[in-house]
Amino acid sequence: MTEFDTAGVRVVACDIFGTTVDWRTGVADQVGAVAAELGVRLDGGGFADEWRDRYLPSMRRVNDGERDWAYLDTLHRESLDGLLDDRGLADAFDGAARDRLVRAWHRLPAWEDAADGLARLRRRHVVAALSNGGFALMTHLIKAAALPFDCVLSAELARAYKPAPQPYLTAARLLDVAPAQVLMVACHTWDIDGARAAGLGTAFLERPLEKGPARTADRASDTASDLTVSGFTHLADVLGC
Repeated sequence: MTEFDTAGVRVVACDIFGTTVDWRTGVADQVGAVAAELGVRLDGGGFADEWRDRYLPSMRRVNDGERDWAYLDTLHRESLDGLLDDRGLADAFDGAARDRLVRAWHRLPAWEDAADGLARLRRRHVVAALSNGGFALMTHLIKAAALPFDCVLSAELARAYKPAPQPYLTAARLLDVAPAQVLMVACHTWDIDGARAAGLGTAFLERPLEKGPARTADRASDTASDLTVSGFTHLADVLGC
């Protein structure tokens, strides 16, 4: 395999949910808090896992044309409604409570290495958040977590969801660079595979606890990536930042 030319990277595009922020801890804690306020006994972690299981299928239906475009908050709400129905909890969570649960995805804790690593990467590169999250969601999340991104490139701008090629190619077009000059950083094999198919460089970032302690996170060995790193500070080291 030819060694990846890190000197050609102009943009570092970062996945957010799981890669940059700990979605499971953040959602589980907020679900548990809302349920407790309502007097509902609920395992926040298990609920977060089941909710997340509906994430990719909901976006796939949009990409496949089975439903019209809808931004992620709408998809999250539809998945939430279905999950509550399936669990027999539809009557326990009113509209206001469901709105609070959907907004849980707007405030999630950053991984410990994220802020420092991103700040280092910005010394030499444009650092963009490239996420399936809606533009408002991403703006609020990044601000709340104090993450030093140069810009937000939501899938909403492409009206398609990763791993379809449009979000990756839209990011390159908006930043006026060739796809090969964009390095996609993600802890998900499906994201790495989608970015590579669109012509981007790829860096698999290991997050062993991304899916919590009871589930197995994606592994670098399950995809072909140009780089494999253990965190954003490690990536900064590799790119000489």
